[in-house]
Amino acid sequence: MTTVRIQTVDTPDGPFTVIEDAQGSVLASGWDDDAAALARRAHLDDLVDPDASHGASDTDATRAAAAVRAYYGGDLATAASVPVVLRGTPLQIQVWERLRDIAPGTVVGYGELAAALGRPNGARAVAGACARNPCGLFVPCHRVVAANGGLAGFAWGVSVKRSLLRRERAIQPEA
Repeated sequence: MTTVRIQTVDTPDGPFTVIEDAQGSVLASGWDDDAAALARRAHLDDLVDPDASHGASDTDATRAAAAVRAYYGGDLATAASVPVVLRGTPLQIQVWERLRDIAPGTVVGYGELAAALGRPNGARAVAGACARNPCGLFVPCHRVVAANGGLAGFAWGVSVKRSLLRRERAIQPEA
């Protein structure tokens, strides 16, 4: 088992939990206060025992938790600088890595993202990878929308996705 730090941050969109490794990389995160569920979502069962792990206090915030607070405080770019460790299929990892390049305040369609990855007929595969994203916010799958601009599904609820996109459109990052 790997030593991890788990921290839950209260946000306007509900509790947000981060599982971070000893090097400060995000292993799993999302709008949920159930660390065990997040560990399962990220396929960390063989690496992490959330029940045996120790959390971080507010005075000993993880780097990722600090980035979540910064994001909700208006610094929309900090989350992209936090390293992540991604475990998945080669296609999932390719999609998740590309998602980290989408700037705050920007949205792309599933088909557009698939085409950018050299898979012009891969919109469904991209949507599937987004649906299995283990590192919400740090891998910003909320910035991917349906071809018509509609908010397709989101693992933590379409209302959270809508809130995040509204937040990002209201506060533009500095150039």
